[in-house]
Amino acid sequence: MNSLDWIIIGIYLCSMIGMSVFLGRSQKDEEDYFVGGRKLSWWTVGISTMATQTSAISFISIPAFVALKEGGGLTWLQYELAVPLAMILVMVLLIPFFRRLKLVSVYEYLEWRFGKSVRQLVSMVFLISRGLGTGVGVYASGIVLAVCLGIPLWLTILIIGVTTVIYDSIGGITAVVYSDVIQMVILISGIAACIIYATEIVGGLDDVWAAFPLARRVAIEPSAGFSGASTSVPFWPFLIGGIFLYTSYYGTDQSQVQRELSAATTADTKKSLLVNGFARFPLTCLYVLLGMVMLAVYESSPQLRLAVPFDKPDYLVPQFILLYLPQGLRALIFASLMSAAMSSLDSALNSLSAATVHDFIAPRLKSSSRILLISKLTTVGWGIVITGFAFLVGSISETVIESINKIGSAFFGPILAAFIVGVLSKKATARSITAGILTGVGLNLFLWVAVPGVYWMWWNLFGFMAAVLVSFAVSILAPSPLAENAGRYILRSGCQILEDEHNWWPAYAGLFLYFLLILLFLFLI
Repeated sequence: MNSLDWIIIGIYLCSMIGMSVFLGRSQKDEEDYFVGGRKLSWWTVGISTMATQTSAISFISIPAFVALKEGGGLTWLQYELAVPLAMILVMVLLIPFFRRLKLVSVYEYLEWRFGKSVRQLVSMVFLISRGLGTGVGVYASGIVLAVCLGIPLWLTILIIGVTTVIYDSIGGITAVVYSDVIQMVILISGIAACIIYATEIVGGLDDVWAAFPLARRVAIEPSAGFSGASTSVPFWPFLIGGIFLYTSYYGTDQSQVQRELSAATTADTKKSLLVNGFARFPLTCLYVLLGMVMLAVYESSPQLRLAVPFDKPDYLVPQFILLYLPQGLRALIFASLMSAAMSSLDSALNSLSAATVHDFIAPRLKSSSRILLISKLTTVGWGIVITGFAFLVGSISETVIESINKIGSAFFGPILAAFIVGVLSKKATARSITAGILTGVGLNLFLWVAVPGVYWMWWNLFGFMAAVLVSFAVSILAPSPLAENAGRYILRSGCQILEDEHNWWPAYAGLFLYFLLILLFLFLI
C-alpha cells in the first residue's frame, strides 16, 4: 500500500460521512430516522437489501471455498436455490400485511396480536443474535483487511466501527440505504476487476475451466443431511430448510423488514424484493467465477501459492490483489472490501437501534419529544457494543464463528412460526405461541447438542413445524381468552388474497420459473 492507495481509501471514508451529513439534514422524527419517511425508491431499497447479504467475508470466503477449501466447489450455488421461493411467501403473506399496519419495528405486530411479552421475547432474541453475529462479522472482516492493508487488527476494527457509527447515527436508514447502493457498485466493480485481471493472467475463460478440477465441478450434492456425512453443502436441507430460513430472514428479521417498510408503497416494497429474488443468484455466480479464476492463477503461480498458507485459504483473494493488481485499482478493491464490511454493520446498527427504541424504550417514555436524539444515541451505543465485542472474539474460540451462524437457524424457524400463526390463525394466543417458540428453539438446541448428524439447515424447518404444532395444540387443549382486537391482525381470507394479489401473479410465476431454471442450470453443470 502506498500513499495513493491510502488517499483513495481516505476519500471514500470521508465521502460516506459527508453523504450522511447531507442526507440527515431533513430528519424531523424517528420515522424519518428509521424508515426514511417511507419514501425511499424501490430500486435503492432492493439494492441495499442485497448489499446487506454481501459482506467482506463473502468476497473472500466464497472464492476460497470454490477454489481451495476441502469439500468446496460449485456446490456453493445451492445456497441460493430457495431465495426465489421464499420471496413469493414473503410478498404474499407478510409484507402487504405489515405495510398496512405502518410498522417501524416488525415486532410491534406481535404485541398487537399476542401481547407485550411475546413482542419483547422475540425482539430480545433478535437483539442478542444480531448483535453477536455482527460483532463476529466485524472481527472476521478486520482480519482480512489487516492482512490486505498491512496494519494492526485493532486499527482495522476501529476504522470499520467508527466510520460506520458516524455516518449511520447521523444519516439514519436513508444514509444506510444510499451508502449500501454505492458500496454494492464498488463491490461489483472490484469483483469484475479481479476476474478480468486473473483471466488475462491465465489466458482466457477456456483455460480457467480447464484448470478447474472435475471434483469441484459438481453443483448438486444429493445428500439429505441426516447421516452426518462429510458433505459441505447437502442439497435437500438447503432447498427445504432454506425456504424457511429466507422467508424468516426477509419477512420477520428487523434488519431486512425495516428496509422494506421504508419504500414509498407496498408495490415498491414488492419490487425491491423482486430485485433480490432475481439478482442474488447472478451475484453468487460472480463470486463463484472469481473463485474459479483464482484457482487457475493459484495453480500457475508459484508466487501466489507461497503467499497463501495451507491452513488459511481465505488469504487467496487478498494475496492475489496485493501481488497482481496495480496501485489505485488495488485501493479500489480494498475500499470495496471495507465497504462490504460496513454495509453489513450499518444495517445491523440501525435495525438494532430501531428494535431497542420501539420495543423497549419508547413504550416507557412519557413524551416523544426527544425520541430522535435517543434513537441516535442508541445507534452509537450499539456501535460501541459491537465494536467492543469484535475485539473480544479472537480471544474466545474459533468455534464461536461457526456457532454464531448456527444460532440464526436455531431461532429463525420458531420466530417465523410466531408471525405465520399470528396472521393465519384466529385461535392462537400469547400462551400458545410462547409455548410454540420455546418448544421449537428447545428442539433445535437439542438437535445441535445431541444429534449432530442432522445438518443445521434442517433446524429452520424442524423449529418452525414444532412451534406451529405446539401452538395449535396448546390453543386447543388449554385455550385462553383472545385479545379483543385480535381479529384486526389476522390476514385476509384465501379468496381475498387471490383477489388482492391478482396483478402480482405473473411476477410470482416468474420467480417460480426462475427457481426451476436455477435448478436445471445446476443439474446441467
